[in-house]
Parts: sequence; structure tokens; C-alpha cells
Amino acid sequence: MTTIVFTGPTLPPDEVRRECDAVCLPPVSQGDVYRAAQRRPRAIGIIDGYFRGAPSVWHKEILYALSQSIPVFGSASMGALRAAELHGFGMRGVGRIFEAYRDGELEDDDEVAVIHGPPETGFVAISEALVNIRATLAKAQAEQILTPGSRDILEAFAKSLFFHQRDWPSLLEAGLARGVGRSEIEALGIWLPGGRVDQKREDAIAMLRAMRATDDRPTPTPPFRFEWTHFWDELVARDAANPPRTEDAASADSEPILDELRLSGAEAFKAVKVRALLRLIGEARSVRAGQVTGSEALQAALSRLRSELGLFSRAKLDAWLTRNGLDEASLEKLLRGRMHVDKMMEARGASLAAAMLDELRLTGAYEALAVRARDKRLALKELGNKGLTIRPSGADALLARLWFIESRLRRSPDEDVGAIAQELGFRDLAHFDEVLREEQIYSKLQFPHPG
Repeated sequence: MTTIVFTGPTLPPDEVRRECDAVCLPPVSQGDVYRAAQRRPRAIGIIDGYFRGAPSVWHKEILYALSQSIPVFGSASMGALRAAELHGFGMRGVGRIFEAYRDGELEDDDEVAVIHGPPETGFVAISEALVNIRATLAKAQAEQILTPGSRDILEAFAKSLFFHQRDWPSLLEAGLARGVGRSEIEALGIWLPGGRVDQKREDAIAMLRAMRATDDRPTPTPPFRFEWTHFWDELVARDAANPPRTEDAASADSEPILDELRLSGAEAFKAVKVRALLRLIGEARSVRAGQVTGSEALQAALSRLRSELGLFSRAKLDAWLTRNGLDEASLEKLLRGRMHVDKMMEARGASLAAAMLDELRLTGAYEALAVRARDKRLALKELGNKGLTIRPSGADALLARLWFIESRLRRSPDEDVGAIAQELGFRDLAHFDEVLREEQIYSKLQFPHPG
């Protein structure tokens, strides 16, 4: 599983990766944390985010990630703001800026805002953050570069500026005009290159180290139940209608793969499309219900998949992941989606059975299955009248299971029989054994051994 960090002018991706093995994404905006959570990362870290020019990251999407047991960290800039607002819900804030927002020492978001260059410049900061100015002036006073009065003058002027106008040359020039002594301004100018405090950078690095230190700790259960609302529905719908381009190399080949599926015919394409839709509905319903899939259930789902596909060794599993353009995080997402569909089907019960019969009618398969079921019933009834015992004994049940699993399902007889029976929709093992025994007898009547 990967770690995802949203960063920009505060800390370049190269420095992030020196501290933490992470996928670096641009400054966060609305919808980004929701999309990141879909990748089931080990953790999400927010450093930088948009305050203007794009909708800001929504509190609700951070709560969504937390509800999925994904740790979310924040520091330095937008991350510190959101962490201060959501620390009571489990978001983990790190650093002095976060603490100042949390404790009410800072309130305005312009304290951390900067103007920066476009992505091709690496989001280079063009202005200075007020929190950095405050920390730098405090250090200058502590080292007797500035008097307390001069520090107050410079801080007040910096606060009065619009955030994109804040920089040290402007501040030094304004200090002279507002009564700060020339000797102090000159001393500050000489001291700044080595004395400047980049509090945002320090906090960002502290957050990355905190993320690294908690990599192996179990994720606590979120202290709230995620509530699905109309506005959340809209965000999810917008994201589904306009999916972003992913960073995965395999995604570039996705459309040609779907083209090959389309060439397989309408039925094959429709079948995959319907199953994909079921996955999306199942995932949405699980979030609405506040369902969180435990590690034991995930391990069982993985074991089932490996058995179905014959991935009995780690090397085979790794090779399969590579061939299918998956990593551990995307595999986990795949398994969760399948489990959500299974739960949804299990909950539907009799109403699903009726809907399945209707689907068979629509596809034209109903009549042939109904005829076969009737013929089987009549044939078995006739055998029963002749004194043949249909109900399976222990040995008969075992042989019928082996016959069905190996010859019909083409699966390993070592698989969990109870799981197979549940997967196929049987009420219990007794129902499974009874139907298999009847099918085995009927098959022999249809295709008797020669001689």
C-alpha cells in the first residue's frame, strides 16, 4: 500500500520522498482526498492546498477517508488548517502551525497562504507566508537583532498586506517608513539569509516523520459514523462522471483493453458492464451503511481469489498483479468491491431470487432451465418410485462435492466447501449436498457410461 502526500510550494516532492516513501500529488483541492481514498493508501498527508482559484478541499472528504480507516495527517498550510478543524474526528495534526490554529492563537487562513508559480515551476513560492514572517521576527528579537517594538511594527504591517504582497524586501522597506531604526533594518537584512525561519517547511518535515513512525501501527476505529448527504452524493456523482487521469502506467492502455472486450460481442460486454455497476452500487451502499471491512475478511477474500485463479504461490500472485496493472492498494480496493457486492446480494435474499428469474426471462435462458429442472424432477421421482435412495449419505455427499467442484467448476477440491456453497447461493451445506447428489444422478441418466 502506498502513502499519498499533497504538496506544493512548502516542500518539493524530492524532499518529501527523502523523508517518506510516498506518491506526491499537487496541492489538494476539492475531490482530491476522496479520489485518493479510493486507492486505499496506507495514509494521506496534506501539506499544501488551494485557497483560491480552485475549490478548497472539503472537510467531508477527509471524514470519508477517516471513516474508511485511512489515517489522514495535516501540517504546515492547508493541512494544518483542516487538521485543527478535524482533529476531534481523528485527523492527525503535526507542528507548531497546527497547534497555533488548534489552540486559537491563529485564526485567519491568510496566515499560511502564499502565491506560487504554476506546476511547471514546481509551484515555487513567490510570496512569504505570514507564519514564517512571525517565526522569523520572533527569532530575530530573541537574538537581539530587533527590539520588541520594532518586531511589533513589522508584524503588524505584514498582517495588513494582502497575502500575495508579502515578501522581505517590501517588509524591510516599509519598516524604515514606519519608524524602525535604519541600523535595525540593515542588521535584519544581513541576518535574514542565515536566520530566516521556514516554519511551514519544518512542520511539513515533522509530519512526514510522524507518518513514517506510525506506518506499522493499527489504525484506530473512527470516533464517528460517516453520514451520506445530498451534497456528498453530488461530489461522488461528479467524480464518477469526470474521472481523473491516473498516474498508473496501465491506465494508458485501458481503452484499447475495453475495445477488445467490445469486439467479443454485446453479451460479453454487457455482462462485464453489469458486474462493474454492481461493484459501484455495492461500494456506495457500504459507505452509506458505515461498513468497514476488517483485515480477516480481506484475507479470506484474497485466499478465495488466489484459489479461483490458481495463484497458489507468492511469485504467481506477484506476476498476476503485474500482468493486470495492479499493486497492493489497488488489489485491496478490488477485493473490497467484490465483498461489498457479496454483502449486498446476501442482504437482498428472496427479492434478489425473483429479480434473477426475471433476468433469465429477459435473456431467454429461463425456458431451457425450467425444462431441465422439470425433466430432472420427473426422472428422480421415477427413480425414487423404483426404490433408489436419492438423499445423499456421508460418502455420497463427499463424492458429489468432488465431482462437482473438479469437473463442473474446474476448481481445487481443497477450497472451503462452505464458501463455495455460499458463493453459489445455496441455503446451507445440506441444500448444497442434496442438489449436487440429484445433479450427479441425473447426469448419469443422461450420459450413462458405456458397457
